[in-house]
Amino acid sequence: METVLITGGTGLIGKILVKALLDRGYSVIVLSRTPGNQNSFSKQLCYAAWDIEKNTIDIEAIKKANFIIHLAGASVAEKRWTDKRKNEIMESRIKSSAVLVNAISKYGGNVKAVISSSAIGYYGENDFAKEEESRFVETDTASTDFLGSVCKQWEESIDPVSAFGKRLVKFRIGIVLSNEGGAIKEFNKPLKFGLATILGNGKQIISWIHIDDLVSQFLYAIENEKMSGVYNAVAPNPVSNRELTLNLAKVKRKFFIPLYVPSFILKIMLGEMSTEILKSATVSSKKIEGTGFSFQFSTIQSAMQKLGRE
Repeated sequence: METVLITGGTGLIGKILVKALLDRGYSVIVLSRTPGNQNSFSKQLCYAAWDIEKNTIDIEAIKKANFIIHLAGASVAEKRWTDKRKNEIMESRIKSSAVLVNAISKYGGNVKAVISSSAIGYYGENDFAKEEESRFVETDTASTDFLGSVCKQWEESIDPVSAFGKRLVKFRIGIVLSNEGGAIKEFNKPLKFGLATILGNGKQIISWIHIDDLVSQFLYAIENEKMSGVYNAVAPNPVSNRELTLNLAKVKRKFFIPLYVPSFILKIMLGEMSTEILKSATVSSKKIEGTGFSFQFSTIQSAMQKLGRE
């Protein structure tokens, strides 16, 4: 039985990924600042301590790991982007990677591969077109805005593991669709009152991925030894904000009223973060598809139908 060490294992992606790994027969070690407070529901699952501020990590956990999945990082959407919060977002990623890199260099002899998360915030804004030729691909340069800088440095911070002979895969993750949290949770709030809130003019393109497909990609990256480098973790068919919102409303409510939220209100409410909500990011999935990966939910309709049944 091979062992997967995971950071960020209690987050939206991490919780579902841990379960999938256990179902697949892996032994899982979740790194936590408070491992003693966690309850294990499986003999295959245990928790180990780390503290990125103190630069400490459980050495035995690193020694046992055959694969490392790195998801840790402060939430981008949880709080308003003050200078303090921006620093937290950046440092949580850079420091956590540094702790891992240092530990792997000394004790990671059994580690075969590291699979690290990044985000499509790496890219800037493109137009509202969905055509393949207009989409961002993995070789495009990083945006110079805040999220572009975060993602660029985030990816660079884990790069040194390649020098240790470890296979490295980095996923630039799109908007994750899950009933457990994230974007869908926010869209669901006004839907409880029968309001389908369309942000801005609703034309901005969203590159999304269903949580089940995302988890499958992490498993695929572990088990496919030919995979290395950067891959966009997005579904093949991006949609506008309006399309996403209305498709969600149709599966969640029998009756709803579309409500446009003007851009200036979003800017007042969210500050700089509103630029990310209002921009188009049309991202290509061709590279991951080229490895043989098959999406279970390639259209927004199929994804929303699944979410509606849960």
